[in-house]
Amino acid sequence: MTDAQRRAIEELWPRFGVEEGSRIDAVSLFGRSLPLAVEVGFGNGDALLQLAAAYPERGFLGIDVYPPGVGRLLAGLAARGLDNVRVLRGDAVAVFEERIPESSLDAVYVWFPDPWPKKRHQKRRLVQPALVALWARALRPGGTLHLATDWEDYALGMLEVTGAEPRLVSPAGPGRFAEGPGDRPVTRFERRGRRLGHGVWDLVLVRRGDQGSPASGAA
Repeated sequence: MTDAQRRAIEELWPRFGVEEGSRIDAVSLFGRSLPLAVEVGFGNGDALLQLAAAYPERGFLGIDVYPPGVGRLLAGLAARGLDNVRVLRGDAVAVFEERIPESSLDAVYVWFPDPWPKKRHQKRRLVQPALVALWARALRPGGTLHLATDWEDYALGMLEVTGAEPRLVSPAGPGRFAEGPGDRPVTRFERRGRRLGHGVWDLVLVRRGDQGSPASGAA
């Protein structure tokens, strides 16, 4: 962690940080009701910074465990004068289990999680049935779960896991990926990978309505 990242955490955490144990919803985070999206594993924070600038009417929460990325995101928020992002350092499973109310989120983003490419390590992958169920529970009817990866094997695994979650439906059709990134910011890393011929797979799922059908306007 650089000195600048360390200073950002020390100085800016009281402004943007979310403390342990507190309830997580838009009113608790921002003092008002507004659409709320959560990015799980925000890395260096570039995507959240771009989203927050593009959609000032929305609220965003970033969850990650790595201090350098947290420091970089905090510094970026202050530099750009953005106040519609909050940052939480912690385990995403515990956060979704204990602190996020059911049907309270408009979107959950999981973009380019660690692919754990070796066969013996794949049980460590983030996108697993139990956590997908927690994400589906947290979404309001019509809310979206947006996954992305540049590992084809992981992409196929994501299809399988999300296809087994009854509360989620794909607007693109069963077993189909989205045609493009949608409102997901495209990073420099991704652009470089595409120039080198690397594939990227986006999977967008919508939380079904209460009666088991897609919510009105979800597609």
